[in-house]
Amino acid sequence: MIVMIVDMQPKDIIGDYKEVTLGLYEFGSRKILYTEIETIFPEGKLIVSTTTPDGYITNINQAFIDMSGYSEEELVGSPHSILRHPDMPPAAFQGLWDTISKGDKWQGFVKNLRKDGGYYWVKATVIPNIRKGKLVGYTSVRRKASRTNIDACVELYPTLF
Repeated sequence: MIVMIVDMQPKDIIGDYKEVTLGLYEFGSRKILYTEIETIFPEGKLIVSTTTPDGYITNINQAFIDMSGYSEEELVGSPHSILRHPDMPPAAFQGLWDTISKGDKWQGFVKNLRKDGGYYWVKATVIPNIRKGKLVGYTSVRRKASRTNIDACVELYPTLF
């Protein structure tokens, strides 16, 4: 099942927000409503998801639901870019796709968008899933990023636009 990515709705947002239309590559564009409210990633939790080769979510765990604020029904079948925060430079995702498209593991720090307009930072690892020599999708595991790494990304990422 493929879910169409939809614009964010003001009724779902907590607090004052900014609005921007964000291009999501082959998924089109989406109206993003975002705030400056951070949700701190809990110690000891892991977000795990799998996607199709073109980035549609196929499986998720409860930590993904909890951190994103979306329901399982809203996430499964949606492009993973539903979580794309406008502060994330396109170059970061280009590097991710360039790496995993070659069959290599990618690691990096990502600021993800929550359904309520807030955000959370993760240290992400994306691994290509190869079965009988064929790419069948990707597994992504996200964990808590250190504040030192987050601060470095906050400084670096605006320079990459």
